[in-house]
Amino acid sequence: MRNSFITTLMAQAHQDPRIFLLCGDLGYSVLEPFAAAFPERFLNVGIAEQNMVGLATGLSLEGYTVFCYSIGNFPTLRAMEQIRYDVAYHEANVKIIAVGGGYAYGPLSTSHHTTEELGMLRTIPGMVVTAPGDPAEVDAMTAFIGQHRGPCYMRLNKAGEPRLHAQPPVLTLGGIVPVRVGAGAGAAVFATGDMVGYAARYLERHAPQVDLYSFPFVNPIDSAQLAALAQRYTDVATLEEHQANGGFGSAVLEGLHDLLSAGVLSTLPAIKRIAIPNTFISSAGSQDFLRDKMGLKLDGWPAARA
Repeated sequence: MRNSFITTLMAQAHQDPRIFLLCGDLGYSVLEPFAAAFPERFLNVGIAEQNMVGLATGLSLEGYTVFCYSIGNFPTLRAMEQIRYDVAYHEANVKIIAVGGGYAYGPLSTSHHTTEELGMLRTIPGMVVTAPGDPAEVDAMTAFIGQHRGPCYMRLNKAGEPRLHAQPPVLTLGGIVPVRVGAGAGAAVFATGDMVGYAARYLERHAPQVDLYSFPFVNPIDSAQLAALAQRYTDVATLEEHQANGGFGSAVLEGLHDLLSAGVLSTLPAIKRIAIPNTFISSAGSQDFLRDKMGLKLDGWPAARA
């Protein structure tokens, strides 16, 4: 995903002289091509993520479209106050990019686990929160947020993820992307981020009758598309590498209940949320090991009636 991001960003930067990239003393073997091609629009701020976000805001107010790149929780949790007051309050054209979302840096333990930021960021007014599901979606999302005016966040996994789409999907704000859809399915998985790839592999082997949708936008989510899916399926599982509180599954439930309250929906599908059970994990291990330990799997779903 990170290689797709920088490749697409470079293509944009060749066309748009306003694109500026900041990093927090990382990205080695990834960001060097951008730095070499655009030395006047690249700056390594050092291990100073809060300062990086403040600097990005200043650059954006001078007309730049600024991308801030760092590992997982460092440009997010560490800089949450700067994102809220500097970026979002001023509606600054700043894009926060976090590589290594969820448990991607699992061997480095809790300090490098990024499992609360989607919920925190989606509560900030005006913040577009995204978690593309494969490199093709990263290509599309990098182009989208580069053209979208205003604060954005994009969560990336790390590297080596397989492509689920032959071509980058066409994205609209809040849009939902079908990954595998058959005729007459009564159950569907709604997934975000790299859990989309896990779901695609699992369903292909164990539940080919179940449909799969990627939600590259966690905030906003297109309400018309969400309503149409709620009317189509009787059983839905939401799947995310994030704490259950406030995350993607919560966003889906909020959206569905708002549609029910507004009279757009008369009934709701049965929803199963699959997420981290609101607890820290003190173990260190691979991403797959930690996902399994925290129950991020579709085993036993859907129920027999689906």
